[in-house]
Amino acid sequence: MEIKKIIANVTGFFNEFVAPVHKIIAIEEGENNGWKLTVEVIEEKEYMKKYAKDEMIGVYEVYVNAEKEVISYTRRDIRYRGSIN
Repeated sequence: MEIKKIIANVTGFFNEFVAPVHKIIAIEEGENNGWKLTVEVIEEKEYMKKYAKDEMIGVYEVYVNAEKEVISYTRRDIRYRGSIN
């Protein structure tokens, strides 16, 4: 299934280069046979533990091309894990 491959590629990319994926909350078909995803990651986990702060969740917008490779990502929001938007 194509979506499983996209999720695996994005998760692998984020685990290696950004931060471990907490959740992928949206996948939409994009332009030129690409995909747009909304990904939540736990930001700076060690820093938050050190200073006894609640974990921070970063919300990223990710674009994947037709070959299912991440071509760009941007953090759109950051919030405390327990907060409700």
